[in-house]
Amino acid sequence: MEWVYLIVAGIFEVIFVTFMKLSNGFSRLTYSIATFIAGALSLYLLSLALLSLPVGSAYAIWTGIGAAGSVIIGMLFFRESKSWKRIVFLSCILISVIGLKVTSF
Repeated sequence: MEWVYLIVAGIFEVIFVTFMKLSNGFSRLTYSIATFIAGALSLYLLSLALLSLPVGSAYAIWTGIGAAGSVIIGMLFFRESKSWKRIVFLSCILISVIGLKVTSF
């Protein structure tokens, strides 16, 4: 169950960053509130995952999901660059997250 907590925490991290962008510097109330809720849920679920997972691996996977997910959201919805260089480095993050998961038994 701890891996489910960790993956969902990473997804909420992506939601947190996306709502932060949409809040326009916290000037839009609805998105600002959603930002804080998503951030709190992300940290809470991470704390549940840390009850039984190694802190180094769990934190790296959580930040990796957040970073990779944020880049993907940026490319899909915010017209950020889709250059082959960004995709190569995004792949490196994803490979690292998978590698940490596989070796964290």
